[in-house]
Amino acid sequence: MESLPDLDSLKFNADGLIPAIAQQHDTGEVLMMAWMNRASLAETLTTGVACYWSRSRRKFWRKGETSGHVQQVRAVRTDCDRDTLLLLVDQTGVACHTGRRNCFYLEARTGAWAVISDPAVNPEEIYGQ
Repeated sequence: MESLPDLDSLKFNADGLIPAIAQQHDTGEVLMMAWMNRASLAETLTTGVACYWSRSRRKFWRKGETSGHVQQVRAVRTDCDRDTLLLLVDQTGVACHTGRRNCFYLEARTGAWAVISDPAVNPEEIYGQ
């Protein structure tokens, strides 16, 4: 993207972060939720590759930098309140570090969270020991 939209019009939280939902562009499958700060969003818009902010590591998290499971960004949208982002992506490989296609594999059932999808790939094959 040659010219960035007005990032100041977005509502980042007190920590300077905004939630970002990644959705497969052609199927509508919701893949994951992560956080972005202004700089990671600017990088994403500039490069066309998803870059998030890791709250635990306090650094950029370029999706796929260790796994090779990159998210090519087709579009970035914001909601009517401008406090949440939607990234329409083309996901290479799996989106979840557990080896699943998406991170939403637990479903509320009576008295428990039930696993509703098995890993497509063994995480050790992706990340090693």
